[in-house]
Amino acid sequence: MSTLRAAMTQTANAYEAMPARIEDLHTLSEQLDDIRAANLDHHAQLIIHAANAGARIIGLGELFPAPYFALGRDAMWHALAEDACTGPSTTQMCALAARHRVVIVAPIYERCGRTNGRFNTAVVIDADGSVLGKFRKAHIPRGTNEQGSFDESFYYGPANESYNAPSDKVLGLNPLLPVFQTSVGRIGVSICYDRHFPHVAEGLAHAGAQLILSPAVTFGAKSQRMWEIEFECDAARHNVFIGGSNRMGVESPWNQPYFGASHFVGPNGRCTNLSDHPNLVMADLDLGSLGAPDPSGWNLQRDRNPGIDR
Repeated sequence: MSTLRAAMTQTANAYEAMPARIEDLHTLSEQLDDIRAANLDHHAQLIIHAANAGARIIGLGELFPAPYFALGRDAMWHALAEDACTGPSTTQMCALAARHRVVIVAPIYERCGRTNGRFNTAVVIDADGSVLGKFRKAHIPRGTNEQGSFDESFYYGPANESYNAPSDKVLGLNPLLPVFQTSVGRIGVSICYDRHFPHVAEGLAHAGAQLILSPAVTFGAKSQRMWEIEFECDAARHNVFIGGSNRMGVESPWNQPYFGASHFVGPNGRCTNLSDHPNLVMADLDLGSLGAPDPSGWNLQRDRNPGIDR
């Protein structure tokens, strides 16, 4: 397949019974399954819409089954973590992938059954409904900007080397940067903060990725400025398509606005958004063009200097 129609979501928490005040968040402790179910149903409708419009791969947003809870510290949210292969989110996404013959990249809140560790994890599901493996967010942020604070380290840790995806479907030598051989092409994942670290896009591209999906929940002036240029630079430098999916809207009770601005970009610039749905971005990606000579005349891989470029 040379031209691939790809889609990403840009949306917000779909659970309508969120409290109006942060002080009342504790009332949700018995409703976490309902929160997840509402978001699974919302995203199922987006997946169906994208599949009906011809998308063959669909990337969902970071921590898509929940609101973005890392704006504060509340141990209640730990109970949302689930198994990456057998949990309710992956189970429903596998069924959707098989029914609509689409590849789904589904970022969830993972609880590892072996270690009890928690991770921010993207599960990669092929078009037959099989789980090919997972990418765990490698860099975990905490900090404050002019709009608000965030502390993801309270909820999950960075990727570690205690797991490996199935070897027959994974490319690359670094187990923390797997590239998945899907039925529609070679797919890599970076999650939100990972995009700021240059070795991530480089490592995925060197492992053979044709498309890198980067789901995010991001906000603030500098983040928005960099969102518009980082993917452009990485796509051009590493000869790869990149899709950045950012949450869009405001979630009660935190009321932090997320700017959306999701888009696909290739080595030669932005890709036209073909979607007619406000919560979807969709583009046709000419994967075959990645093998063509660069129109600039550059050949960055050939011309690397081994004394400098390691």
